[in-house]
Amino acid sequence: MRRFAFIIHPLTVADVARKFPWIRYLPEPIVEGVTRCLPPIRASYIQGVRSPYGEVDGFFIACPLTARQMLTLPEATVLRQIERACWKAVDLGAQIIGLGAFTSIVGDAGLSLAKELPVPVTTGNSYTVATALEATRRKATMMGCDLAKASVVVVGATGSVGAICSRLLAREAQHLTLVARKPERLHRLAYRILHETGLAVKVTTNMVEALRDADVVVAVSSAADAIIEPEYLKQGALVCDVARPRDVSNRVALERPDVRVIEGGVVKVPGEVNLGFNFGFPPGMVYACMAETMILALEGRMECFSLGRELFFDRVEEISLLAQKHGFTVAGLRGFQRAVTEWNVGEERNVDNILQPGYNTKLKIAE
Repeated sequence: MRRFAFIIHPLTVADVARKFPWIRYLPEPIVEGVTRCLPPIRASYIQGVRSPYGEVDGFFIACPLTARQMLTLPEATVLRQIERACWKAVDLGAQIIGLGAFTSIVGDAGLSLAKELPVPVTTGNSYTVATALEATRRKATMMGCDLAKASVVVVGATGSVGAICSRLLAREAQHLTLVARKPERLHRLAYRILHETGLAVKVTTNMVEALRDADVVVAVSSAADAIIEPEYLKQGALVCDVARPRDVSNRVALERPDVRVIEGGVVKVPGEVNLGFNFGFPPGMVYACMAETMILALEGRMECFSLGRELFFDRVEEISLLAQKHGFTVAGLRGFQRAVTEWNVGEERNVDNILQPGYNTKLKIAE
């Protein structure tokens, strides 16, 4: 039986406390000081990933660094911890390794890491892109929103996932705005899209201004905290939050019932899957980046499929076809870890008083 492994890490100290409850009584700096020194942990054994073409098993391996540590510690320290987690996966017999969350963006996004390991590495970003855009299209159709006519905004547009999402959306959206921190990278991406599609996209570093008129938002930043607050969003907007940690503040769910927020990249795995780990999803559901690793293992494609900061159209299409072959499907639409049902399709609410004066609209910067 082929075997895979997927590297995970706690997004916050609260995630560490779920594994070790006594930690919740300690100050966060002390907890992060301890986790910095911890070895990688075998978080769970994964069984039952089965398609008509085979069966695989695998492991979740936890690198103990939080998202904030991934961004603030010296890069060499973080990469050393990620590499230790990968070697643990190799020792457990993994033939391909997936990099999750911030482990996939540190350094050169896995390229150097792949050279040091005896097995291939993938970030899972190609399938993340495919599923996020599929979920966005499905929900937009349910809402009666035509992407070709809608005002579409990509937040975090110059990252590896954001750039390919932007380039794909430019093929169908006529009004596209790209948001990121660095103007020079935005302008390079805009020029590339103009050359590929003939579409002149708008670019800006001012996220608040861009979101004010956005009908559809695809959020794919690498921010350590939520950056999209309820006061930024247009009435009736659709937001697909692909980022982990999430870009959309929990306040949106509480204060903006008119706004539809869906999670991008949640996938139903074929077979009677036992993940041995709770991500807050119903049984058998995983993030698309995890699913890509499983798909490649089932297919016997032990290769670095999605790696580095450049993603490719053909890889997005190919992994989508392989997912269909093996029975992976985009899960029922979900927002804030809850199922999005048909109740909000076409339902009108009185939202005239939702946006109250006095909101703090200070800009938070997207990656």
